Amino acid sequence: MSHDGYHEPIEELSDATRDMHRAIESLMEELEAVDWYNQRADACKDSELKAILEHNRDEEKEHAAMVLEWIRRKDTKMDEFLKEFLFKTGSITHAEEEMKAAPAAKPKATPKAKKPAPKSE
Repeated sequence: MSHDGYHEPIEELSDATRDMHRAIESLMEELEAVDWYNQRADACKDSELKAILEHNRDEEKEHAAMVLEWIRRKDTKMDEFLKEFLFKTGSITHAEEEMKAAPAAKPKATPKAKKPAPKSE
């Protein structure tokens, strides 16, 4: 799966964009490795080898989590979405549905102070 994957001339990309690309590529590779080990462990008939493959798979999950955390720290929008959707209970799509259904919050109007009535003498 690994490839350069650049769609623009590399010399036109910032260091930050190139680092993010490296991280995204690494995350994809880690998740691909999880899938491969998962399939191998599932098909394996030898219990000792199966345990080794499952251990290796879980190591890849750790690597993926580390890269994802790096991405979250560098990408504020990704950070926002991960905080919105991860480690929640209930419907995964609930937060997005609630945002779409809720009317835009209008700021409360502050009542204007009344001017005192002129004193009659």
